[in-house]
Amino acid sequence: MAQAKGYGDPKGYNAPLGTETYVFQSNGIVPNSPLPLIVRRGAVSPAQDNPAKAFKATFAKNGWTNAWMDTIHDYQHYHPNTHEVLGVVSGSASVRFGGEDGELVAVSAGDVVVIPAGVAHALINASDDFAVVGAYPDGRSYDTIRDDPGALASSQQRIGQVPLPDSDPVDGAEGPLAKLWS
Repeated sequence: MAQAKGYGDPKGYNAPLGTETYVFQSNGIVPNSPLPLIVRRGAVSPAQDNPAKAFKATFAKNGWTNAWMDTIHDYQHYHPNTHEVLGVVSGSASVRFGGEDGELVAVSAGDVVVIPAGVAHALINASDDFAVVGAYPDGRSYDTIRDDPGALASSQQRIGQVPLPDSDPVDGAEGPLAKLWS
């Protein structure tokens, strides 16, 4: 794991404050991605009466649809055919990104995580009220692959064919995703 370009980089794009980026290399079991995982702290304020509504509306406005609300699988998995955004609707959790040897990242209500195709993720622990809204660029459907070394080569090939999204799920065409994933 390595930090990606972000705020404070004198020679590159300065992502908004509250933005964290992580790059995960393949570990021989999961492919991961050269594109950085992006964590945006407090990016969307959950509505009091319907916490998921603000996330779904924000994501849809920016072309990230096929939304669902639930929790995160508690086993390492990745999507070889699409990128994914997760918005934390309620509660808090620790999520491991990048596979079993990856980075443990704490998330809480209002946070948004943009996961490049191929980056493994698993819920490690969570508060009882933890819930996320997930969505995909252009409403793509998603395949879920567990940490299977036998699927690595075909998954890497599929990941290479996944197009970059047209916009950041929170801030649209001018958001940090377009600059961090260029």
